[in-house]
Amino acid sequence: MAPMKEYTALALCAVGAEKVVSNELKKLTAKKGEGAPSPTPGVFTIIESAFGRVRFKTDLAGLYRALFSLRAADRVLLEAASFPAPDFDALFDGARSVRWDDFIPRNMGIHVGKVRTNRSALRAETSIQAAVHKAAADQLCGRYGINKLPEAYAAKQAELRVYMEKDRASLLIDLAGEPLFKRGYRREGGIAPLRETTAAAIILLSGWKRKFPLYDPLCGSGTIAIEAAMYAWNLAPGIGRNFALDDLAIGEKRTAENLRKEYAAQADFGRTIRICGSDADENAVALAKTNAGRAVQLSRAAPQQGAALPVFSVFPMSKARPGLDEPGFIITNPPYGRRLGDGESAEAGYRDMAVLVENFPGWKLDIICDHQGFESHFGKKADTVREIKSGAVNACLYEYGRL
Repeated sequence: MAPMKEYTALALCAVGAEKVVSNELKKLTAKKGEGAPSPTPGVFTIIESAFGRVRFKTDLAGLYRALFSLRAADRVLLEAASFPAPDFDALFDGARSVRWDDFIPRNMGIHVGKVRTNRSALRAETSIQAAVHKAAADQLCGRYGINKLPEAYAAKQAELRVYMEKDRASLLIDLAGEPLFKRGYRREGGIAPLRETTAAAIILLSGWKRKFPLYDPLCGSGTIAIEAAMYAWNLAPGIGRNFALDDLAIGEKRTAENLRKEYAAQADFGRTIRICGSDADENAVALAKTNAGRAVQLSRAAPQQGAALPVFSVFPMSKARPGLDEPGFIITNPPYGRRLGDGESAEAGYRDMAVLVENFPGWKLDIICDHQGFESHFGKKADTVREIKSGAVNACLYEYGRL
C-alpha cells in the first residue's frame, strides 16, 4: 500500500488558546468507532504553536479529524506552499509554481481573502492579493486548458489566504468554509454572544472534567454550558456540518461520512452530567434550552431520547446557589461593557458578582471579561490571569482556585 500523503496545516484559534488546540491535536486518535467503518488513520505532528495558530502535519483523514474534532479552533487551513518572497516578482513566481490543480478542481473559482504581513517588505494587502490571485489563476487556466476561471456567481470558490512573515510567504487554502465556531446549534446568539470555540477554550483551560459540577450564573443563550455538555457527551463539535474540504480536489466525502459515523457512535448522551445555567432574562434562558436540544439533534446519533441536558433556570445571579454538597466549577462570561456599550452598568455587575464568593464556598471560578479593572470591581485578586483575544475583542480569563 502506498504511504499516505502528508499535508501541512494551520489551526487558527483565539490568541491565548494555542495550548488548548495543541493538546487537542495530541489527544486525537484514529480509533475505530464501534460498528462504524474504519477510515485511514490520522497522525498529527505539531510543528509550532504561537500567535493564535498551531501548525501541524497530518494526512487527509487527519485533516478531516481536525475539522470534526477540534473544539477551540476557529478554522483549519491547508498550507499549499511556503517560500521566500522579498519582492512581488518572487511572490508571483512562487505562487505560480504551486500545483493549484492538485487542490482546486476545474469547476471551482478562487478568492484571495485575508492577507497578514509581519516584518516583511511586502505590506500592501490589495497588491499581495492581486499578485497571488493572478498567479494561481494563470496556473489553473494553463493546467485545465481554459481562458478564465469560473465566476464567483457561477461556481463555488476556494478561499485562499496569504501570510507574510519575515519576507516568507505562506499560501493557504481554507478547509472549513463557515468558521468552526458555527456548530449549528445556535441560530440566535442573544446580546454580545461568546464564540463557541472561545467558550470551549476557557472550559478546557479551566481544567474542568465531566465528573465535576459546572455552573454558569450568567448563562445568556447557554454557550458555555452547552459546550461543556458536548465535551461531557464526547460529541464531536463539527459532526453536524459540512466543510469546504469536501469540494476540493483532495476531498473524500466517503472518508468524511465514515468519520461522521464513527463520531456519532462515540457520543454518549446517557452520561450523568451536572451542568447548570441561570439568567435573569427569561428569553435568554428559553433560547439556551432550545440551543441545548439542537446540539443533541446535530449528532444524528441514536438514541437521543432521554439525553441528559444542561439544566437552565430563570433567576438573578444573587439567588444562585450550588444545590450540591460537592464543590465544582463556575465558568461564566459577564456582559462586556465595551461590547454592550454601557461600561458603568457592566462595572456594577462585576461588583454584584462578589456574591458568588459567599454563596459558592470551595468552588473554582473562571471569568472571561474584557475589562482590565475587573479584579478591583469584583473585590478579589485572581490567582491567574490569561489574555484571550477572540476576534476584535481583547479579553482576560480570570481564574480563582477556590472561593
